[in-house]
Amino acid sequence: MAARKARTPAASLDKAQQLWLLACAFLALLPAAEHVPLWLTGVAGLALAWRVILWWQGLPLPPRWLLTFLVLAGTAGVFITYRQLFGKDPGVALLVLFMVLKLLELRSTRDALTVVLLSYFLLLTHFLETQSIGFAGLSLLALIVATAAMASLARRGGTVAAHLRLSMLMLAQAAPFMLVLFLLFPRVQGPLWGMPVDAYSGMSGLSDTMSPGSIGNLSLSGEIAFRVQFDGAIPPRQALYWRGPVLRFFDGRTWHAGVPQIMPSRELPHAVSGPAIAYTLTLEPHNKPWLFALEMPGTLPANAIITSESQMLARMPIRSRLRYALLSHPEYSLGGSNSADSFKPLLQLPDGNPKTRVLMSQWRKEAGGDEALIRRLLAHFRQESFFYTLTPPLLGEHGVDEFLFGTRRGFCEHFASAFVFAMRAAGIPARVVTGYQGGEHNPVDGYFIVRQSDAHAWAEVWLPQRGWLRVDPTAAVAPNRIETGLATAVGTGEPLPFMVRADLDWLRALRFRWEALSNSWNQWVLGYTPERQRELLSRLGMIEPDWQAMTAAMGTLCGLLLLGLMAWALRKRATRDPLLRAWERLSGKLSRIGLARHAWEGPADYAHRVAAAQPVLAKPVADIAALYIALRYGRAGSREAADRLNRMIALLKVPTRT
Repeated sequence: MAARKARTPAASLDKAQQLWLLACAFLALLPAAEHVPLWLTGVAGLALAWRVILWWQGLPLPPRWLLTFLVLAGTAGVFITYRQLFGKDPGVALLVLFMVLKLLELRSTRDALTVVLLSYFLLLTHFLETQSIGFAGLSLLALIVATAAMASLARRGGTVAAHLRLSMLMLAQAAPFMLVLFLLFPRVQGPLWGMPVDAYSGMSGLSDTMSPGSIGNLSLSGEIAFRVQFDGAIPPRQALYWRGPVLRFFDGRTWHAGVPQIMPSRELPHAVSGPAIAYTLTLEPHNKPWLFALEMPGTLPANAIITSESQMLARMPIRSRLRYALLSHPEYSLGGSNSADSFKPLLQLPDGNPKTRVLMSQWRKEAGGDEALIRRLLAHFRQESFFYTLTPPLLGEHGVDEFLFGTRRGFCEHFASAFVFAMRAAGIPARVVTGYQGGEHNPVDGYFIVRQSDAHAWAEVWLPQRGWLRVDPTAAVAPNRIETGLATAVGTGEPLPFMVRADLDWLRALRFRWEALSNSWNQWVLGYTPERQRELLSRLGMIEPDWQAMTAAMGTLCGLLLLGLMAWALRKRATRDPLLRAWERLSGKLSRIGLARHAWEGPADYAHRVAAAQPVLAKPVADIAALYIALRYGRAGSREAADRLNRMIALLKVPTRT
């Protein structure tokens, strides 16, 4: 029977190397706490703390059977949480689990390399959740620490500064290649992860339905809906109505948009006049097809369509940041078909709310026309005890009656819904329009920011002589909402988003600076779309580049970068210490007889070992070593002494190896 080969023991890790690995694992795991289940965050924290205690106390690692049990239990927990083990979210959860359990069996260099590689991969997965500039900075720090941990495995005993310096040097050498790939690699429109189940979960924004509280809940968010860069002066706030979904159908509680009627050949359903407002809008992803525009757009972005109700739509849901330029006209005429059939859906009402029907029937008889009736209802909102609030009471079966005759407390959707219901009850075609109103100017970068807290609903009514007319009943109750914003329109104690509060000027100034920095990151890094890539390459002379031309350009530039790094390395080698080069020539000369110097060997020890192995070389090598020690460790010698060292090494005769 053949003898078994003895298994070579794996190299053990010292405490400094283990500390580097724990640090890189902690930084790689930290961003996952926001996205993985709470129980897994707790398990990962406990496992990491346990491993730190073992490192600090020098205690043995847990046995294999316990780790096997933890792997099986953790995998079962992930399966129970997600009902599957495949997909982005369960995949990241398993990666977090395996990372912390790998730390508990960290014994050899091979285990350490696995931890470093898991850290790299885990950092990559976090970009599937967020690509903000703050997270990019944290990822860069984690990348530096992970690379320094890998350097500590190759250079045992080095200082912290030496490992960090080597890590940053390696990443700096890789940065030009990263830049070339970023600029020239074909861009892919859409998110990094394209699995249909969970790729676009968590995106917020306006819906194509509206019920009591829906827009109020959205207004509690300070997230940015879109940014606008005006080519000229910013229009007054009263004119900043950003049009979104138009809702026509009402079931007694919820308004619905229905199936949109697309205009043929991108024809505009409205007529515009007067001066145009030019601007560029950067829309955040919201996983819906609608685009937003200042009422009313005079042009359409590329690949956009428009409905008969002047709502702009994209051909696909907006799943990545989108930038488009527009011209809008505050003066417009929104017409429509004059046929009775076209107005039937805009007059239909479900059963219920009898008090509102009776009141509007009475006012209809007393009013002198449609416009007079509209003014009377707005005056009713303005003069009676109606309150604008983010926390209205719940409404029952007859919601409009309860609001108009009872609670009289509501948000914009309550006023718009009640107004449109009342107009239809009076025989006037009406519909609800949702979108955003107002915004906030950032003085740092000049962009105009519209947040989810600016979400708004208003009404449109049909007047035979004027077409569709915008009417905002909220402006009658809370004019401050339109003129100065949400923060000044609601009462003290309302649950406003923290960053939107009007009494935090110093914090707003900090937020403006941070958002300006984030906007630059979004515009020039995350916003480097296929269109921008083609624009850049066309400026560089690559008209309509295909993948072959881009691959050739990438190969050429990467080759030039490699040549540059090689030249730098050769130059660095050529400028090394001349004494060290002379000493290495001696080692190279003696290596022919098997007497090359060991890396850890000092000059005196080296001379003694050569003398013991080759007595004939004892005197000349001892003289060379003595001169080298005097020049290296004594006072700076003369140029003649250094030249003499080189001559002595050159004249040294090495016997033939037998």
